[in-house]
Amino acid sequence: MTLDVALAGGGLANLLIAWRLADLRPALSFRIFEAGPILGGNHTWSFHASDLDPASLPWVASLARGTWEGYEVRFPTLSRTLSGRYHAIGSAELAARCRQRFADRLETSAPVAQVAPRRLVLADGSAIEARCVIDGRGWASPPGIDVGYQRFVGFEVRLTRPHGLTRPIIMDATVAQEGGYRFMYAVPLASDVVLLEDTAYADRPEAPIEDSRRAIEGYATSRGWSIAEVVRTECGALPIPLAGNPEALMAGWVPGVPTVGVRAGLFHATTGYSLPNAVEVAELVATADPLDSASLAPPLARLSRSVWRRQRFFRLLNRMLFFAAAPDERYRVLQRFYGLSESLIERFYADRLTPWDRLRLVTGRPPVPFFRGLACLPERIPTFSR
Repeated sequence: MTLDVALAGGGLANLLIAWRLADLRPALSFRIFEAGPILGGNHTWSFHASDLDPASLPWVASLARGTWEGYEVRFPTLSRTLSGRYHAIGSAELAARCRQRFADRLETSAPVAQVAPRRLVLADGSAIEARCVIDGRGWASPPGIDVGYQRFVGFEVRLTRPHGLTRPIIMDATVAQEGGYRFMYAVPLASDVVLLEDTAYADRPEAPIEDSRRAIEGYATSRGWSIAEVVRTECGALPIPLAGNPEALMAGWVPGVPTVGVRAGLFHATTGYSLPNAVEVAELVATADPLDSASLAPPLARLSRSVWRRQRFFRLLNRMLFFAAAPDERYRVLQRFYGLSESLIERFYADRLTPWDRLRLVTGRPPVPFFRGLACLPERIPTFSR
Protein backbone atom coordinates (compact mmCIF):
# COMPACT_ATOMS: atom_id res chain seq x y z
CA MET A 1 0.00 0.00 0.00
CA THR A 2 1.22 3.50 -0.83
CA LEU A 3 0.39 6.13 1.77
CA ASP A 4 -0.70 9.62 0.87
CA VAL A 5 1.62 11.13 3.52
CA ALA A 6 4.47 9.65 5.57
CA LEU A 7 5.72 11.84 8.41
CA ALA A 8 9.28 11.27 9.68
CA GLY A 9 9.37 12.36 13.32
CA GLY A 10 6.62 12.69 15.90
CA GLY A 11 7.36 16.19 17.16
CA LEU A 12 5.13 19.24 17.27
CA ALA A 13 5.26 20.13 13.56
CA ASN A 14 4.27 16.68 12.31
CA LEU A 15 1.65 16.15 15.01
CA LEU A 16 -0.06 19.40 14.01
CA ILE A 17 0.17 18.47 10.32
CA ALA A 18 -1.51 15.14 11.12
CA TRP A 19 -4.18 16.84 13.21
CA ARG A 20 -4.99 19.32 10.46
CA LEU A 21 -5.05 16.61 7.79
CA ALA A 22 -7.58 14.73 9.93
CA ASP A 23 -9.63 17.94 10.15
CA LEU A 24 -9.62 18.94 6.51
CA ARG A 25 -8.83 15.78 4.52
CA PRO A 26 -9.94 12.77 6.58
CA ALA A 27 -9.94 10.46 3.57
CA LEU A 28 -6.17 10.78 3.12
CA SER A 29 -3.95 8.04 4.51
CA PHE A 30 -1.01 9.13 6.68
CA ARG A 31 1.31 7.65 9.29
CA ILE A 32 3.77 9.17 11.75
CA PHE A 33 7.07 7.40 12.49
CA GLU A 34 8.72 8.52 15.75
CA ALA A 35 12.15 7.30 16.90
CA GLY A 36 11.39 7.58 20.61
CA PRO A 37 8.98 5.67 22.81
CA ILE A 38 6.52 8.56 23.07
CA LEU A 39 5.16 11.21 20.74
CA GLY A 40 6.06 14.85 21.19
CA GLY A 41 8.91 14.27 23.62
CA ASN A 42 8.37 15.89 27.00
CA HIS A 43 7.70 19.57 26.41
CA THR A 44 5.36 22.47 26.98
CA TRP A 45 4.74 24.64 23.92
CA SER A 46 3.47 28.12 24.66
CA PHE A 47 2.15 30.86 22.41
CA HIS A 48 0.36 34.19 22.46
CA ALA A 49 -3.01 34.35 20.72
CA SER A 50 -1.68 37.28 18.68
CA ASP A 51 1.09 35.02 17.27
CA LEU A 52 -1.41 33.10 15.13
CA ASP A 53 -3.61 33.86 12.16
CA PRO A 54 -7.11 34.40 13.62
CA ALA A 55 -8.50 31.68 11.32
CA SER A 56 -6.16 29.09 12.86
CA LEU A 57 -6.54 30.12 16.49
CA PRO A 58 -9.75 28.18 17.34
CA TRP A 59 -8.48 24.71 16.42
CA VAL A 60 -5.07 25.31 17.97
CA ALA A 61 -6.50 26.78 21.17
CA SER A 62 -8.74 23.71 21.49
CA LEU A 63 -5.56 21.67 22.06
CA ALA A 64 -4.29 23.90 24.86
CA ARG A 65 -3.83 22.56 28.36
CA GLY A 66 -4.17 26.05 29.79
CA THR A 67 -5.29 29.51 28.69
CA TRP A 68 -4.77 32.75 30.64
CA GLU A 69 -5.61 36.39 30.25
CA GLY A 70 -2.23 38.10 30.32
CA TYR A 71 1.18 37.19 31.68
CA GLU A 72 3.87 38.71 33.89
CA VAL A 73 7.58 39.46 33.63
CA ARG A 74 9.88 40.31 36.52
CA PHE A 75 13.35 41.84 36.52
CA PRO A 76 15.50 43.50 39.19
CA THR A 77 14.12 46.98 38.41
CA LEU A 78 10.99 46.18 36.36
CA SER A 79 7.87 44.13 37.00
CA ARG A 80 5.03 44.25 34.53
CA THR A 81 1.74 42.56 33.66
CA LEU A 82 0.97 42.45 29.96
CA SER A 83 -2.42 41.80 28.40
CA GLY A 84 -3.26 39.37 25.65
CA ARG A 85 -4.31 35.76 25.84
CA TYR A 86 -1.53 33.23 26.51
CA HIS A 87 -1.82 29.48 25.87
CA ALA A 88 0.21 26.37 26.66
CA ILE A 89 0.01 22.95 25.00
CA GLY A 90 1.52 19.99 26.85
CA SER A 91 3.20 17.26 24.81
CA ALA A 92 1.62 14.48 26.85
CA GLU A 93 -1.87 15.92 26.38
CA LEU A 94 -1.32 16.50 22.65
CA ALA A 95 -0.01 12.95 22.21
CA ALA A 96 -3.02 11.55 24.09
CA ARG A 97 -5.41 13.53 21.88
CA CYS A 98 -3.66 12.23 18.76
CA ARG A 99 -3.74 8.63 20.01
CA GLN A 100 -7.43 8.98 20.75
CA ARG A 101 -8.13 10.34 17.28
CA PHE A 102 -5.85 8.28 15.03
CA ALA A 103 -3.91 5.74 17.10
CA ASP A 104 -3.68 3.33 14.17
CA ARG A 105 -1.59 5.88 12.25
CA LEU A 106 1.09 6.37 14.91
CA GLU A 107 4.33 4.38 15.11
CA THR A 108 6.66 4.92 18.07
CA SER A 109 10.11 3.36 18.64
CA ALA A 110 10.38 3.49 14.85
CA PRO A 111 13.52 5.50 14.00
CA VAL A 112 13.75 6.66 10.40
CA ALA A 113 17.08 5.87 8.74
CA GLN A 114 16.48 7.44 5.31
CA VAL A 115 14.01 9.69 3.60
CA ALA A 116 13.42 10.21 -0.10
CA PRO A 117 10.68 12.07 -1.99
CA ARG A 118 8.49 8.97 -2.27
CA ARG A 119 10.05 6.56 0.21
CA LEU A 120 10.87 6.34 3.88
CA VAL A 121 13.15 3.61 5.28
CA LEU A 122 13.11 2.66 8.94
CA ALA A 123 16.17 1.60 10.94
CA ASP A 124 15.01 -2.02 10.81
CA GLY A 125 15.05 -1.91 7.00
CA SER A 126 11.31 -1.60 6.49
CA ALA A 127 10.41 0.61 3.53
CA ILE A 128 7.30 2.78 3.40
CA GLU A 129 6.07 4.12 0.08
CA ALA A 130 4.22 7.44 0.07
CA ARG A 131 3.22 10.12 -2.38
CA CYS A 132 4.46 12.72 0.08
CA VAL A 133 7.28 12.21 2.60
CA ILE A 134 7.76 15.00 5.18
CA ASP A 135 10.94 15.27 7.25
CA GLY A 136 10.32 16.72 10.72
CA ARG A 137 13.01 14.94 12.74
CA GLY A 138 14.27 17.94 14.71
CA TRP A 139 17.34 20.16 14.76
CA ALA A 140 20.26 18.65 12.86
CA SER A 141 23.08 21.07 13.90
CA PRO A 142 23.93 22.00 10.29
CA PRO A 143 27.55 23.06 9.63
CA GLY A 144 27.84 26.80 8.97
CA ILE A 145 25.10 27.76 11.44
CA ASP A 146 26.36 29.20 14.73
CA VAL A 147 23.97 28.75 17.64
CA GLY A 148 23.68 29.26 21.34
CA TYR A 149 21.02 27.47 23.35
CA GLN A 150 18.01 28.17 25.49
CA ARG A 151 18.26 25.24 27.86
CA PHE A 152 15.60 24.40 30.39
CA VAL A 153 14.78 22.04 33.22
CA GLY A 154 11.18 22.05 34.40
CA PHE A 155 9.35 20.40 37.25
CA GLU A 156 5.59 20.22 37.28
CA VAL A 157 4.92 20.22 41.02
CA ARG A 158 1.95 19.80 43.29
CA LEU A 159 2.09 22.14 46.27
CA THR A 160 0.81 21.65 49.78
CA ARG A 161 -1.56 24.58 49.31
CA PRO A 162 -2.78 26.84 46.45
CA HIS A 163 -0.08 28.95 44.80
CA GLY A 164 -2.24 32.02 44.19
CA LEU A 165 -1.03 32.65 40.63
CA THR A 166 -3.69 33.84 38.21
CA ARG A 167 -1.46 34.04 35.13
CA PRO A 168 1.95 32.75 34.01
CA ILE A 169 5.20 34.45 34.87
CA ILE A 170 7.03 33.88 31.61
CA MET A 171 10.28 35.47 32.81
CA ASP A 172 11.35 36.00 36.40
CA ALA A 173 14.92 37.24 36.12
CA THR A 174 15.14 38.32 39.75
CA VAL A 175 16.92 35.01 40.38
CA ALA A 176 20.73 34.79 40.57
CA GLN A 177 22.13 35.17 37.04
CA GLU A 178 25.21 32.99 37.63
CA GLY A 179 27.23 33.70 34.51
CA GLY A 180 24.51 34.29 31.92
CA TYR A 181 20.90 35.25 31.34
CA ARG A 182 18.79 33.02 33.56
CA PHE A 183 15.14 33.16 34.55
CA MET A 184 12.34 31.14 36.07
CA TYR A 185 9.18 30.33 34.12
CA ALA A 186 6.09 29.65 36.24
CA VAL A 187 2.86 28.36 34.68
CA PRO A 188 -0.18 27.68 36.90
CA LEU A 189 -1.88 24.48 35.73
CA ALA A 190 -4.30 23.97 38.65
CA SER A 191 -4.90 25.75 41.94
CA ASP A 192 -2.10 23.77 43.59
CA VAL A 193 -0.11 22.66 40.52
CA VAL A 194 2.51 24.79 38.79
CA LEU A 195 5.18 24.16 36.16
CA LEU A 196 8.44 25.72 37.36
CA GLU A 197 11.15 25.88 34.73
CA ASP A 198 14.75 26.97 35.24
CA THR A 199 15.81 28.49 31.90
CA ALA A 200 19.16 29.86 30.74
CA TYR A 201 20.62 31.24 27.52
CA ALA A 202 23.84 29.25 27.41
CA ASP A 203 26.73 28.35 25.13
CA ARG A 204 26.17 24.62 25.54
CA PRO A 205 22.97 22.53 25.45
CA GLU A 206 23.65 20.34 28.49
CA ALA A 207 21.30 21.18 31.36
CA PRO A 208 22.66 20.69 34.91
CA ILE A 209 19.58 18.95 36.27
CA GLU A 210 20.60 18.83 39.93
CA ASP A 211 21.59 22.51 39.89
CA SER A 212 18.20 23.32 38.39
CA ARG A 213 16.45 21.16 40.96
CA ARG A 214 18.06 23.17 43.77
CA ALA A 215 17.27 26.44 42.01
CA ILE A 216 13.61 25.47 41.51
CA GLU A 217 13.25 24.33 45.11
CA GLY A 218 14.82 27.58 46.29
CA TYR A 219 12.51 29.61 44.07
CA ALA A 220 9.45 27.79 45.40
CA THR A 221 10.60 28.48 48.96
CA SER A 222 11.13 32.17 48.17
CA ARG A 223 7.49 32.33 47.00
CA GLY A 224 6.29 30.68 50.19
CA TRP A 225 5.41 27.44 48.41
CA SER A 226 6.05 23.97 49.77
CA ILE A 227 6.38 21.16 47.20
CA ALA A 228 4.34 18.07 48.04
CA GLU A 229 5.39 16.05 44.97
CA VAL A 230 7.01 16.33 41.57
CA VAL A 231 4.39 15.23 39.05
CA ARG A 232 6.53 15.41 35.93
CA THR A 233 9.91 16.67 34.70
CA GLU A 234 10.92 18.09 31.35
CA CYS A 235 14.27 19.24 30.04
CA GLY A 236 15.81 20.19 26.74
CA ALA A 237 17.69 22.79 24.75
CA LEU A 238 16.34 24.99 21.97
CA PRO A 239 18.80 26.27 19.34
CA ILE A 240 19.21 30.06 19.38
CA PRO A 241 20.74 31.03 16.02
CA LEU A 242 23.55 33.58 16.11
CA ALA A 243 24.80 33.66 12.53
CA GLY A 244 24.49 31.78 9.25
CA ASN A 245 22.66 31.84 5.95
CA PRO A 246 19.69 29.83 4.69
CA GLU A 247 21.84 27.88 2.23
CA ALA A 248 23.87 26.51 5.15
CA LEU A 249 20.65 25.65 6.97
CA MET A 250 19.31 23.75 3.94
CA ALA A 251 22.54 22.05 2.89
CA GLY A 252 21.77 18.90 4.89
CA TRP A 253 18.21 18.47 3.61
CA VAL A 254 17.42 15.57 1.31
CA PRO A 255 16.67 17.06 -2.12
CA GLY A 256 12.99 17.01 -3.00
CA VAL A 257 11.83 16.09 0.52
CA PRO A 258 9.59 18.65 2.26
CA THR A 259 11.30 19.65 5.51
CA VAL A 260 9.45 21.16 8.48
CA GLY A 261 9.78 22.16 12.12
CA VAL A 262 12.96 23.12 13.89
CA ARG A 263 15.03 21.21 11.30
CA ALA A 264 13.71 23.70 8.73
CA GLY A 265 14.57 26.73 10.87
CA LEU A 266 10.87 27.39 11.40
CA PHE A 267 10.97 28.86 14.90
CA HIS A 268 11.47 32.24 16.52
CA ALA A 269 15.21 32.83 16.59
CA THR A 270 15.23 34.69 19.91
CA THR A 271 12.41 33.19 21.97
CA GLY A 272 12.68 29.66 20.58
CA TYR A 273 8.87 29.49 20.19
CA SER A 274 8.06 27.07 17.36
CA LEU A 275 4.30 26.59 17.58
CA PRO A 276 3.20 29.57 15.42
CA ASN A 277 5.40 28.42 12.53
CA ALA A 278 4.24 24.82 13.01
CA VAL A 279 0.63 25.96 12.72
CA GLU A 280 1.37 27.91 9.53
CA VAL A 281 3.00 24.81 8.03
CA ALA A 282 0.12 22.55 9.09
CA GLU A 283 -2.32 24.82 7.26
CA LEU A 284 -0.09 24.92 4.18
CA VAL A 285 0.29 21.13 4.03
CA ALA A 286 -3.36 20.34 4.74
CA THR A 287 -4.57 22.62 1.95
CA ALA A 288 -1.88 21.75 -0.62
CA ASP A 289 -3.23 20.51 -3.96
CA PRO A 290 -1.71 18.32 -5.17
CA LEU A 291 -0.24 16.93 -1.99
CA ASP A 292 2.98 15.22 -3.03
CA SER A 293 6.65 15.75 -2.29
CA ALA A 294 7.46 17.33 -5.64
CA SER A 295 4.74 19.96 -5.25
CA LEU A 296 5.18 20.61 -1.52
CA ALA A 297 8.97 20.83 -1.18
CA PRO A 298 9.44 24.12 -3.09
CA PRO A 299 6.90 26.26 -1.15
CA LEU A 300 8.16 24.89 2.18
CA ALA A 301 11.76 25.67 1.18
CA ARG A 302 10.69 29.20 0.20
CA LEU A 303 9.00 29.60 3.58
CA SER A 304 12.12 28.46 5.45
CA ARG A 305 14.33 30.78 3.42
CA SER A 306 11.94 33.69 3.96
CA VAL A 307 11.72 33.13 7.73
CA TRP A 308 15.50 32.78 8.06
CA ARG A 309 16.16 35.99 6.13
CA ARG A 310 13.42 37.89 7.95
CA GLN A 311 14.89 36.89 11.29
CA ARG A 312 18.33 38.31 10.56
CA PHE A 313 17.50 41.09 13.01
CA PHE A 314 16.70 38.56 15.75
CA ARG A 315 20.08 36.91 15.21
CA LEU A 316 21.70 40.32 15.70
CA LEU A 317 19.86 40.70 19.00
CA ASN A 318 21.01 37.21 19.96
CA ARG A 319 24.65 38.11 19.30
CA MET A 320 24.27 41.19 21.46
CA LEU A 321 22.72 39.10 24.22
CA PHE A 322 25.41 36.40 24.10
CA PHE A 323 28.51 38.48 23.38
CA ALA A 324 28.07 42.22 23.94
CA ALA A 325 26.77 42.14 27.51
CA ALA A 326 28.78 40.95 30.50
CA PRO A 327 27.37 37.56 31.58
CA ASP A 328 25.80 38.75 34.83
CA GLU A 329 24.40 41.86 33.13
CA ARG A 330 22.67 40.19 30.18
CA TYR A 331 19.29 40.47 31.88
CA ARG A 332 19.44 44.22 31.18
CA VAL A 333 18.85 43.56 27.47
CA LEU A 334 15.51 41.88 28.22
CA GLN A 335 14.65 44.27 31.03
CA ARG A 336 14.93 47.19 28.62
CA PHE A 337 12.91 45.31 25.99
CA TYR A 338 9.99 44.67 28.34
CA GLY A 339 9.85 48.36 29.18
CA LEU A 340 8.85 49.17 25.59
CA SER A 341 5.30 49.48 24.27
CA GLU A 342 3.04 46.47 24.58
CA SER A 343 2.19 46.60 20.87
CA LEU A 344 5.89 46.38 19.95
CA ILE A 345 6.37 43.43 22.30
CA GLU A 346 3.39 41.71 20.68
CA ARG A 347 4.82 42.24 17.20
CA PHE A 348 8.22 40.96 18.39
CA TYR A 349 6.76 37.64 19.54
CA ALA A 350 4.68 37.35 16.37
CA ASP A 351 7.74 38.04 14.15
CA ARG A 352 6.01 41.03 12.60
CA LEU A 353 8.42 43.84 13.49
CA THR A 354 8.23 47.03 11.46
CA PRO A 355 11.35 48.98 10.39
CA TRP A 356 10.50 51.51 13.11
CA ASP A 357 10.30 48.71 15.69
CA ARG A 358 13.79 47.53 14.74
CA LEU A 359 15.14 51.05 15.04
CA ARG A 360 13.45 51.46 18.43
CA LEU A 361 15.02 48.24 19.70
CA VAL A 362 18.60 49.30 18.94
CA THR A 363 18.48 53.04 19.67
CA GLY A 364 18.30 54.95 22.92
CA ARG A 365 20.43 54.19 25.92
CA PRO A 366 22.08 50.86 25.03
CA PRO A 367 21.90 48.03 27.56
CA VAL A 368 25.30 46.77 26.32
CA PRO A 369 28.72 48.49 25.90
CA PHE A 370 28.65 50.50 22.67
CA PHE A 371 31.73 49.11 20.93
CA ARG A 372 30.96 45.52 21.85
CA GLY A 373 27.46 46.02 20.46
CA LEU A 374 28.92 47.52 17.29
CA ALA A 375 31.12 44.45 16.81
CA CYS A 376 27.97 42.29 16.75
CA LEU A 377 26.44 44.03 13.71
CA PRO A 378 27.99 41.79 11.00
CA GLU A 379 26.37 38.38 10.70
CA ARG A 380 29.26 36.49 12.24
CA ILE A 381 30.50 35.63 15.70
CA PRO A 382 32.55 38.58 17.03
CA THR A 383 36.30 37.91 17.05
CA PHE A 384 36.65 38.78 20.73
CA SER A 385 34.27 35.97 21.69
CA ARG A 386 36.35 33.17 20.20
